[in-house]
Amino acid sequence: MQTLFGKDSKCLKKVFLETHNIQNLYSGFGQFNLNLAKSLSDESEFLTEHEITLNCNNTVAKRKIGNNLRYHTYHQITRYPFFRIKRKFNLWHSVNQNTKIEPFSNQIPYLLTIHDINFMEEDKGKRLETRIKLFKEKLDRSSALVYISEYTKNQTHQYFNVPKVPEHIIYNGNSMAGSLAITDVAAGKNESLRPFIFCIGQVDEKKNFHTLVEMIKYLKGINLIIAGGVKSEYAEKLKLKIKEDKLENRVFLAGHISEADKIFYYKNCLAFAFPSLREGFGLPVIEAMTFGKPVFLSSLSSLPEIGGEHSFYWENFDPQYMANIFEEGMSTYEDNRENYTSIYAERAKSFSWTKAAKEYINVYKSILEA
Repeated sequence: MQTLFGKDSKCLKKVFLETHNIQNLYSGFGQFNLNLAKSLSDESEFLTEHEITLNCNNTVAKRKIGNNLRYHTYHQITRYPFFRIKRKFNLWHSVNQNTKIEPFSNQIPYLLTIHDINFMEEDKGKRLETRIKLFKEKLDRSSALVYISEYTKNQTHQYFNVPKVPEHIIYNGNSMAGSLAITDVAAGKNESLRPFIFCIGQVDEKKNFHTLVEMIKYLKGINLIIAGGVKSEYAEKLKLKIKEDKLENRVFLAGHISEADKIFYYKNCLAFAFPSLREGFGLPVIEAMTFGKPVFLSSLSSLPEIGGEHSFYWENFDPQYMANIFEEGMSTYEDNRENYTSIYAERAKSFSWTKAAKEYINVYKSILEA
């Protein structure tokens, strides 16, 4: 059978990417899988000698990725050992540390990408024991490890005995690259929302969004828009807090938003805020930087690593203190707007999915040629 690049597929070295989380393109893992796959599909030189297969049923994702890669139909039953995928591959890449989809054979070279091990700080009891066991099994079978930040690497070493295998840090890319050229986005969006602070992420406890609601009371004439899934207990508490503080006309939970709406909010916000407690990377930070917006972040986890020295940081979450940092940061930004805009844009460009794909390919080659 001839491939798109002219070689008999039987002669190609085969790489399997466990990407079933691509089913949900609103999730962080879904976006990671999609953007990495899209960039890998452009690596024509590698694909002349190798075949990459994705674990993917999502027709929207397939359309975005194209036909340079192969697709394996994901079945939930393959989570169970007896029904694991038996097809032979030269390399299995588990693209996140939480997946329960594993190869049938323990002899297949195995690459693990670790985004975070927040479960060590979030879970407890039986659930924590189960996740520790599964993660240790992944570590022990790995031929190499990739971390998405230095913070994630340090966090992993803090809690686990990491096997003596090659370790790599490969930063995520910037999915907003090229969006600056889009000018007519979300026409008709309610102009009365301005000026507004924007933040985006799954609305759960670790994102710490309630601190922004408390802060906004100390910032006159500024609104707050929070985008992201709202089906959680934390989201319900957030809604109640907004109502109790009589902020319904200033704080808006936008839920899942389209790509066009996301670009609109980034382009038109006064500033981007991200007070998260635990982030392996924090992709929205560099997305906001693409548009040259002032960035206000928690000083915790990976955010200083990703945000760099020109972001503004909250060392604690007292609302009056947060408001003061915001006002001081906005003043600094406005006094040096051109300089800050340029620095942010350059930093955003340095996080590239094309670069990430090439670095992953180098890791693939190092394992396949060992």
